Amino acid sequence: MTAMGRVGLSERIAAKVEDPPALPLNTILEEDCIAAMSRLPAGSIDMIFADPPYNLQLGGDLFRPEGGRVDAVDDDWDKFETFAAYDDFTRAWLKEARRILKPDGTLWVIGSYHNIYRVGAALQDEGFWILNDIIWRKTNPMPNFRGTRFTNAHETLIWASHSEDSRYTFNYRAMKALNDELQMRSDWLLPICSGGERVKQGGVKAHPTQKPEALLYRVMLACTKAGDVVLDPFFGTGTTGAVARRLGRQWIGIEREKRYVRVARERIDSTLPLDESAMRTMASKRSLPRVPFGTLVETGLIVPGTPLTDAKRRWTAHVCADGSIERDGVQGSIHQVGAAAQGAPSCNGWMFWHIERDGLLAPIDLLRQQHVLTLD
Repeated sequence: MTAMGRVGLSERIAAKVEDPPALPLNTILEEDCIAAMSRLPAGSIDMIFADPPYNLQLGGDLFRPEGGRVDAVDDDWDKFETFAAYDDFTRAWLKEARRILKPDGTLWVIGSYHNIYRVGAALQDEGFWILNDIIWRKTNPMPNFRGTRFTNAHETLIWASHSEDSRYTFNYRAMKALNDELQMRSDWLLPICSGGERVKQGGVKAHPTQKPEALLYRVMLACTKAGDVVLDPFFGTGTTGAVARRLGRQWIGIEREKRYVRVARERIDSTLPLDESAMRTMASKRSLPRVPFGTLVETGLIVPGTPLTDAKRRWTAHVCADGSIERDGVQGSIHQVGAAAQGAPSCNGWMFWHIERDGLLAPIDLLRQQHVLTLD
């Protein structure tokens, strides 16, 4: 190989190992969302929250019964010539969104009946895998002033993973804790943005479709971790950025309307992050350290010879020095002996077997949780 050939090869190798461009973290990019996303590195974003134009197709002004004009969405950014034009726009930003999303990342899109079905079909065509559709039911919706239709009291969010095989984040335990230890359902009852939370300029609301921070709080808490990068390609007045800062997430906003950018910057700068100690959420059981029953014996939380019983004291076993338990000549793990006692094919020994402390029975899983706390 010639010297020139060797130099050319080394240059090509160096080009391949160059660091990817740095992400503009905690920054608002003032431009069109498709152009801005096209410059972000592939596979760099953990979560995207998108509140795209709804394409409301409003025909003329809308007035209240007493004659007051309804402050509806009539800005140019929400207007498209045809459904085809809106579909082209939707496919273009979704294509870039999927490119920059990490393989295990997720996308959230919110919309109304005007656009959400078109967006849903487009994101499926693009290769996203729908995980849930969430109904945000508004506690205080705007009434139907003409009385010609049902009051439109909800909006729909689509939650989708990058692909069917994505190992996406879902903080199940945190969602359950947020919902008084009940599984979080797919219908969320939350108020619309109003009062002190509504951002105003000169006494007039700065943005017609500002989303409540409670909505973004739940979304972000559900499927991101501290330090994750959240992108909002339709940033508006910066609700996503404000909540991300509050929860210790990194964020990137894209917004082409300068009047919204100014408001968003001021709003986010005034948002205080939560104290680090308040950021802890209940981890999913899958993410907890695996603690064998024998570890509780080794550490002295359970002493060999200790009797174990079920909650109704029907069966009793004894703890062995090696972390197994024995009952009526049957020796094995807490799960095996529990299953044998009941004549069942399987058993969760952590919840089946109990230990007596101060005259009260408690599942041995509580001792496991106690040990896990010492590992932090």
